[in-house]
Amino acid sequence: MSGTELISIPGRWAFDYTYYAGEAASRFFAELGTHRRIMGTRCPRCMRVLTPARTFCDACMERTTDWIEVGPEGTLETFTIIATKFPGLPEPPIVMAYVTLDRADTALINVVRGVDLSDIDRAAEALNTLPRVAVRFVEHPEGRITDFWFELI
Repeated sequence: MSGTELISIPGRWAFDYTYYAGEAASRFFAELGTHRRIMGTRCPRCMRVLTPARTFCDACMERTTDWIEVGPEGTLETFTIIATKFPGLPEPPIVMAYVTLDRADTALINVVRGVDLSDIDRAAEALNTLPRVAVRFVEHPEGRITDFWFELI
């Protein structure tokens, strides 16, 4: 650097927004809310099942065609234990994880419940074994990602 002192500029974003889900995500969320199931889309070229559902394959850019129900169980692929409060998330500590559901080729992120977080190091050790998990739905789904969570089985 040329001797310029680095500065930091505080800021805050607080605004309302509307998320336009598009064709695939709209059906994905509708399936959560209406049928309490997780659906993916299959690429006709590489045959990968993408979850959450996508209109185009992220590997070969082919338009997806078939809808496939995935889960309700899968394998925890990676995780993080969040110990700091974030707006919109449950009280910490919480586990967020990517899970590849059975019959899917891509991972889906959500909260993992039922993990004893009284000793975070011990919890991380257990989660590092990449355990099997099951999808659990809220009693009254609304067609949102928060309609379900993962639970160790």
